[in-house]
Amino acid sequence: MINSKTIAFGLVKGVAILVLVALALYFLYLIQSVIIYLVVSLILTLIGNPILDFLKRRLKFNHLFATITTLLFFLLIIAGLIMLFIPLILDQGKNLSLLNTSEIEKDILFLKNQFAAFLDSHNIDSASFFSDANIPSELNFSFLTNFFNSIIGTISNFGIGLASVMFITFFFLKDRLYFIEHAKYLIPDAQEERVINSLHKINHLLSRYFIGLLLQLLIVFILYLCVLLIFGVENAIVIAFLCAVLNIIPYIGPLIASVIAAILTMLCNLSGDFQTEILPVTIYVMIGFWVVQIIDNNISSPLIFSKSVNSHPLEIFLVILIVGFLFGISGMIIAIPFYTILKVFGKEFFPKNKFIQLLTKNI
Repeated sequence: MINSKTIAFGLVKGVAILVLVALALYFLYLIQSVIIYLVVSLILTLIGNPILDFLKRRLKFNHLFATITTLLFFLLIIAGLIMLFIPLILDQGKNLSLLNTSEIEKDILFLKNQFAAFLDSHNIDSASFFSDANIPSELNFSFLTNFFNSIIGTISNFGIGLASVMFITFFFLKDRLYFIEHAKYLIPDAQEERVINSLHKINHLLSRYFIGLLLQLLIVFILYLCVLLIFGVENAIVIAFLCAVLNIIPYIGPLIASVIAAILTMLCNLSGDFQTEILPVTIYVMIGFWVVQIIDNNISSPLIFSKSVNSHPLEIFLVILIVGFLFGISGMIIAIPFYTILKVFGKEFFPKNKFIQLLTKNI
């Protein structure tokens, strides 16, 4: 029979558990930067493992030298990206320091009038699009300086983050077997073999996935760059790179990339005539981006990801769609890696389940 002492003990125990969980979550919140460093380092490790194995197997590097070479490869890529963006940021900082808001307001008013004339010439009431004729005079550009200052602050912390990530990645690559061996002590003996096998498969599949992701971004970047260069858009390399990175977000990212490309194309041609220069070039660039997205969505992405994680393209699409509805954009980004992990553990621990067998027959 339950007495008052048992009820009180249960309540105290429940409250204590809730307090401990709250403290644990608060602690994780405080060290969120460290968690981000660990996640980024883990992704770099998964990407670097095939490179490390190639250097050891094909070029006969010893383990330490192969690890250092792999890390230098990452640093060279990061340095290249920095050299690509820093001059652009410095130029924009110089422009912001000399910002002439009256000239910008004049340009915006000119663009507005050009667009209104285009609408009127096609029997469309421009007044419905512009309800306030004094929009330019009410613009406040002080937020641009604040935004630029925040970027400078972020860049100033980038060095610490980069050093931390590279340091962690070095030991993840160098001592990966050491970590696996010592992780065995935390796994129950009855499940040790299954867990170790699952970790090996997950490491292999996710390494292929992230390499496939890099390959997809490279293909999209080249295609975007070709479109921008054909139509003479300024800073084509930087714009193509930013738009390619947005493809990390499945399905939504390319749409955002199209909008960004359209806006930047219009700004690059702001001094031209709206009907004969600005609008046609912008439309052509957007059409080019849509063609790239069709190629990517129907050819490159399904082939690359289905081969890298051994999943059917329709299966990948449905997983991304479902996880996206449940958890938004962040869920769409991690959907494929997380689904791959679940499939591997499902096959290892429930091999006789018919549904698991259907999903994991290629693993």
